[in-house]
Amino acid sequence: MEASIIKIGNSKGLRLSKTILDKYNIRDKVEIILEKGHIILKPIGSPRKNWEKEFKKMSENGDDNLLMNDVFDDENLEEWN
Repeated sequence: MEASIIKIGNSKGLRLSKTILDKYNIRDKVEIILEKGHIILKPIGSPRKNWEKEFKKMSENGDDNLLMNDVFDDENLEEWN
């Protein structure tokens, strides 16, 4: 595939088709990776995407228990008053 570099103000840019944007789920930002004479564009996804659904699934499976106590036995809570 060939693409033209276009002028954008004082800079230049690369225009990607809607088909490519949709296929690779590219929204607002991409990560640019420079590697051995190649430029790789990698979509930046939402790091917490689908967390709500996964937490609900964990709760339904009873897999959302604390791994350690949130208050330690030797903790002095008086100093916080």
